[in-house]
Amino acid sequence: MLRYIIIHYGEIALKGRNRQFFEKKLADNIKFALKEFGKISLFDLHGRFIVLIEENWDLDKVTEKLLKVFGIEYFAMAWNSALDLDQLSQDLLSLLKDKKFKTFRITTRRANKNFALTSQQVSAKLGELVLETMKKKVDLHKPDLNCRIDIVNNFVFIYFDKIICRGGLPIGVSDKLLCLISGGIDSPVAANLMQKRGAKIIFINFDSYPATPKENQEKVKDLVKVLAEYQHGCRLYLVPFLKIQQEIINKVPPAYRVIFYRRMMLRIASLIAQKENVLALVTGDSLGQVASQTVENIHAISEAIDLPILRPLIGFNKEEIVTIARQIGTYELSSQPFADCCSLYVPQHPVTRSDLNLILDTEKDWKFEELLDKAMGNCEIIEINN
Repeated sequence: MLRYIIIHYGEIALKGRNRQFFEKKLADNIKFALKEFGKISLFDLHGRFIVLIEENWDLDKVTEKLLKVFGIEYFAMAWNSALDLDQLSQDLLSLLKDKKFKTFRITTRRANKNFALTSQQVSAKLGELVLETMKKKVDLHKPDLNCRIDIVNNFVFIYFDKIICRGGLPIGVSDKLLCLISGGIDSPVAANLMQKRGAKIIFINFDSYPATPKENQEKVKDLVKVLAEYQHGCRLYLVPFLKIQQEIINKVPPAYRVIFYRRMMLRIASLIAQKENVLALVTGDSLGQVASQTVENIHAISEAIDLPILRPLIGFNKEEIVTIARQIGTYELSSQPFADCCSLYVPQHPVTRSDLNLILDTEKDWKFEELLDKAMGNCEIIEINN
């Protein structure tokens, strides 16, 4: 029997007249994810994608790749049988002989209404066969093994395990976004959640070397490499920030330092966004998690630029963020010790309810454009390809 991967999508099916655009993006992304396996034979079959499995494929590695393709709800490694109940029965028994189970059920889905038997009839006849031949018990609620039969057009598929994915939209159906990423837990998760909405992410990191270790940059690069696996490569901007911090320390009340750090970061990010033709920024802010993430401070920080700032974690608690970080493969890296630029020169009691008028008055006669230009001129651009 030939083997196929059956790939189901969910949200894309609701897209109406734009559905073909989303389906094509998903098909392209599946082929890109599997490109190391050679030429991919993929076709659309009644609202699902079918990929022919070649004999030399490492299916564990295929699974690993497909789990990182947004737009897929679930997929299964299936065997192709025939539009004939006798042949289907033989093929099913052949596959079951190597399975260890005491209870089972048969779940049939019949998209091909021309097939002689209904879904219930197919399940009943195959169930009776397994009962009599293998002496197993039926359990419709919590079986040890669920034998799934899909009858679609001229194909009959047999499979046992559904591999659940994260759904979402295929990378490339939304506009590009620029994400401010640190070496912490939150910002990589925020970036990944926007990837799940179909956006390709460009990254920007602010570094205070040599006041912070050079290893910080390597850690950020490693995090971006993980996130690059969810899209077609990444671009990372590494921006030197130490001179700007030192200028802020000389001009700003200690309690307001982090607010001014972040306002300057947003200004630099907006310049890069303009260069990259990006219409919105992404940050890892979570409301109330740290002093700079109160409503008053978020407002004061955001006022520095006109670009929209997306905050996908704004209502998440730390435990929820950590759960996603573990799931996407960034938690172990993010948990390694690091000292980002915002943790440098931080006062013991940072302001939680900032005064925007005080901030604007402090900046009124401050000629910071030269600092921005120098930071932009000295930034490093790294292309990370997967």
